[in-house]
Amino acid sequence: MERVFAKSTLREYREKHPGSGQYLKTWYDTAMSSDWNNPNEVKQTYANASILKDNRIVFIIKGNSYRLVTKFNFTKKWIFIRFIGSHNKYDKIDANTI
Repeated sequence: MERVFAKSTLREYREKHPGSGQYLKTWYDTAMSSDWNNPNEVKQTYANASILKDNRIVFIIKGNSYRLVTKFNFTKKWIFIRFIGSHNKYDKIDANTI
């Protein structure tokens, strides 16, 4: 089981952007019930996820309407939410450093 840090970030985003709600909840529920040990195992669940350097993974949410940037600590089973936003806002950040 994974532990997601900054769950409040997801909740606040869902409240401000109701169209993202069920999709982010589904991602969260999947992450909490998974036992991912490396990026390849994440890709088995989310084939369209992008693997970046330093254990960062970008998830496409709601058919590319939103992007979720995470940083994993696979040893401790921690997932850190680094960014959630629209595709346009994602294009303005550096997902490798945020």
